[in-house]
Amino acid sequence: MQKSFQYFQRKISYRVIGIGKPVLLIHGFGEDSHIWDKQIAFLQDYCQLIVPDLPGTGLSEIFRPVDLNKAPDQPITLNDYATLIVAILKEENITNCTLIGHSMGGYITLAFEEMYPEMLLKFGLVHSSALADTEEKKVNRLKGIELMDMYGAGPFIRNTISNLFSATYKKEHPEMVSILLDAAPVFNTQACQQYYQAMMQRPDRTSLLKGNPKPILFVIGTEDVAATLVDLLPQITLPSHPQVHILEGVGHMGMWEATDQVNQFLLDFIES
Repeated sequence: MQKSFQYFQRKISYRVIGIGKPVLLIHGFGEDSHIWDKQIAFLQDYCQLIVPDLPGTGLSEIFRPVDLNKAPDQPITLNDYATLIVAILKEENITNCTLIGHSMGGYITLAFEEMYPEMLLKFGLVHSSALADTEEKKVNRLKGIELMDMYGAGPFIRNTISNLFSATYKKEHPEMVSILLDAAPVFNTQACQQYYQAMMQRPDRTSLLKGNPKPILFVIGTEDVAATLVDLLPQITLPSHPQVHILEGVGHMGMWEATDQVNQFLLDFIES
């Protein structure tokens, strides 16, 4: 069921599918809630899925600093998106849940864990990391923001999408990669710049993993150039009860590249 509500004068849209344990799926940069459709089709018989479009993406309106009682020059942060997730849960009368985030969605999940730990039973990081951006990455994000100023978000996203998939998947399934390429022009430039600013400014949150007693899921691709195996291997040893799945030959988009495996990983995690 497609739903929406007013949040600080902006329309926020999300879907609710299935019944049972509440599980919220958060999409990443250059995606909307439909990135999870293959997981929704599988999981809807086992739990209640809440799947939002983040502000400025899909059917949700973009955040403006003034809407959040910020000065015009104050950036939107990951904490703002985490607080939005709380508002969605309150709309659905949910007091605690499981959060699973892909890439940027994982960063928002970690911000949520830091701010509202009592509302989180367990959480999953799908091709995502608790590390902050390196200085090099921050420079690249600033360049990305400038490029979006010049050409818009659509061409920028089209230029980066192919790097998110493994070489084998791109060769064998060009039609699937084209789905994301064809969707790129609809993305709001200002919203994408806000996402980049928020990611660039996020702190290192590995301390949230260390000794954390909650079940924490890690899904990692050996060919992922965005959330690399090298960066993630030290993180998976930090929680008390990690569930770790490493996908051989998979890039940053395991939900599409290894759908059946990821679906089963998520189900096992949700039901554990």
